[in-house]
Amino acid sequence: MTTTRTSTPHAARSTAPRGTGPHAPSHGPRPTGRGRVPTWVAVVLAAAALVVSVLVAVAVGPADLSPGDVARSVGHHVGGLLSGPTGPEPTLGALRDGIVWELRLPRVLTAAAVGAGLAIAGAVMQSLTRNPLADPYLLGLSSGASLGAVAVLVLGVAVLLPVAAFVGAVLALAAALALAGSLGTLTPARMVLAGLAVAQLCAAATSFVIFWSATGDSYREILAWLMGSLAGAGWDAVAIAGGGVLVLGTGLAASGRTLDAFAFGDTAASALGVHVARTRWTLLTVVALLTGALVAVSGSIGFVGLILPHAVRLLVGAGHRRLLPVVALVGATFLVWADTAARTAFEPRELPVGIVTAFLGAPVFALLLWQRRRRSGDLA
Repeated sequence: MTTTRTSTPHAARSTAPRGTGPHAPSHGPRPTGRGRVPTWVAVVLAAAALVVSVLVAVAVGPADLSPGDVARSVGHHVGGLLSGPTGPEPTLGALRDGIVWELRLPRVLTAAAVGAGLAIAGAVMQSLTRNPLADPYLLGLSSGASLGAVAVLVLGVAVLLPVAAFVGAVLALAAALALAGSLGTLTPARMVLAGLAVAQLCAAATSFVIFWSATGDSYREILAWLMGSLAGAGWDAVAIAGGGVLVLGTGLAASGRTLDAFAFGDTAASALGVHVARTRWTLLTVVALLTGALVAVSGSIGFVGLILPHAVRLLVGAGHRRLLPVVALVGATFLVWADTAARTAFEPRELPVGIVTAFLGAPVFALLLWQRRRRSGDLA
């Protein structure tokens, strides 16, 4: 009996990480194997691509601007913030400097923060639920946020929209977790089913509010928000989304070792020293708070948290300490360009960015599924 008790945890530690133990799941991302690209190379390349993308995206538009103009304006204002108040960048003039600093840069930075946060949240949700089709909105967060946002829009108090959307997302999470917890142990399957029930209830309530109360131009405003839009994003949106990613996203990225353990199932994670129930509740709460902050400023933008974790795993592998930093940078770059296409492709008309991500994401996700099917004979 003594030999059995001391050898079993050792066996779990030695076999589970390689996916050969009895509790290794038959589906979902496994943190095994090294990625095709070294992590530091992927991080450096992704960070450089993001910086260049921000400079170019701010320059794109009707105004005659170049990435160099954008860099000078940003450097001038950042220097002014450090040394004291200053006027517009002298070589650009007040108008073009205002276009950079007051209009385009906040929107582009908001897109980067939202893209990074959604990508991190999607990767974490796929690990916690061991479901390759999981995304940040799995537990009804998007539907709850939509209900809160629509409620304030039809009441004519749009200034409260970010607060209402965030509160709606958090309440939806609380309802989903309470429902799943009332059924017993908080398992991935119960979380998915509870989230589906809460999402459908919130969607029905949203449709009822729109049908009963929305009039005139409020329909267009509501529709744009439900499809996901970054139009009108200012420095307040940068603070909300960027602060959420900096604080909550960094905390999620630091949990890579724990997420690797979850990828092999609850029993294996417990054998590796993880308090499964408490850790899952904690990480789900952090994901919900982060997603709520992002949805509050952008609406529901689909496919970013679903497809990008899968795409990045092909480059760096499934280990979360390698995956999460890279997927955040790739998600930021992706949404910067998706939003740039949304505001420029059909000028002077502007598309909600959620339409662009759906057009890009659906075929890419189908291609990833097809490649995975050819490689492993299984959709997961």
